[in-house]
Amino acid sequence: MKGVIQQGLVTAHRLISDKDGIYVPQRQAAKPVLTADDGSYTWQLRGKADGWALVELQANDNTRMICDVVPKCDQKDAEPVAFGQPMALDRDFILRGAGDLRMETVNLTPLTHLAVTLAERSVNGLSPEDLSGSYQTVEGWFGLSAGSLRLTPPDLTRLDGADDVSADALHVAITNAAFLALVNNNPKWGTISDVLNNIASQVGETGQISLTGDDTNVALTDLIAAAAIQASELQATVDSSIFSERLKEVEDRNVQRFETLAGVYGDSDTNNDTTADTTNENNDTTENATGTDGDSTGDTVVDSDTDSGTGTETGNETSEPPVTEPTPEATIPADAALLSWTAPLTRENGDSLAMGEIAGFEVVYGTSAETLDQSLAIGDASVDELLVDELTQGTWYFAIRTLDTDGNRSRLSEVVHKQI
Repeated sequence: MKGVIQQGLVTAHRLISDKDGIYVPQRQAAKPVLTADDGSYTWQLRGKADGWALVELQANDNTRMICDVVPKCDQKDAEPVAFGQPMALDRDFILRGAGDLRMETVNLTPLTHLAVTLAERSVNGLSPEDLSGSYQTVEGWFGLSAGSLRLTPPDLTRLDGADDVSADALHVAITNAAFLALVNNNPKWGTISDVLNNIASQVGETGQISLTGDDTNVALTDLIAAAAIQASELQATVDSSIFSERLKEVEDRNVQRFETLAGVYGDSDTNNDTTADTTNENNDTTENATGTDGDSTGDTVVDSDTDSGTGTETGNETSEPPVTEPTPEATIPADAALLSWTAPLTRENGDSLAMGEIAGFEVVYGTSAETLDQSLAIGDASVDELLVDELTQGTWYFAIRTLDTDGNRSRLSEVVHKQI
């Protein structure tokens, strides 16, 4: 659940394709159940545990959500509720999620709700492929590690004594709490339903979230900033030094993500679409690339202690920045990696790409090729080199993407690495 939601009604319908290959919710997968006091729910499936299901939580007069915003949760026409205390939910409150009944728990959070809404835009309906892709897209919007939406978010009001919770799971929980935190910060939002419905409407209509806001809609940067603040505030509520360190890591991730989005796009009202199914006949938004080809002229590499990198992919209309392996310089610190690249000359559909159309680049890196959870934004198309320093001992992995002035961003390049 998003935080802890008690006595919420959970229903599940199997997703089955029709003769045209369109997946729609059909028969119930299980008898509806109510969530327990810890927010969990358990089904007795009807029939085999196979296929995918669309799962929905609906609030009623008896449903309560534990306030997971520090120091309190404001309520419309009611007294604020303290952190860790139960609060009523309006009847309009709905959360949706989806998953494979054979192998996973289906979590229900604001982020999974947005992923389902995004997948509904597909011509194939709620197919497993489109749902999986939408989950990955939403993770990318918020700077979450791949697969994070499959992690069960912990109860932020009871962190002490649960040292096995990862920083990724905390990141998911705090990002979800940000939806409720926005109610405290803006009088136009009376309930979490107001915030969630606004963002879901944006996603349903455009396949995107307004990046930096237009004074009407919730912006992606609003949520990321709120998540950074909540991570900071939560550090004062825990006794565990382990959790304090992990919360600080989550705070830093959100600050970096905010700076990446706001720094590259400034105050423009561009959107950060990363899906491949929003292309149009005029190639105004191109598909994410799945590999480099003759139209892509970029590679990314780090200094000579690394393997040479292949082309960095830049989808959504830009072509990847080629990164070449430079001659190592004696001035490179032992705890640093020097990355260099060449700006692409074409988009992935073959159209030419002028330097004036490139807004900058985003370098992502981490200690696992599958978890590139740190990022640095470069808001200057003429920059072709970056020194990433203060790296701890071990193997570090790096990739890069191109961002253009229309708000399009590519998929990441192939990953290169360096041993520190």
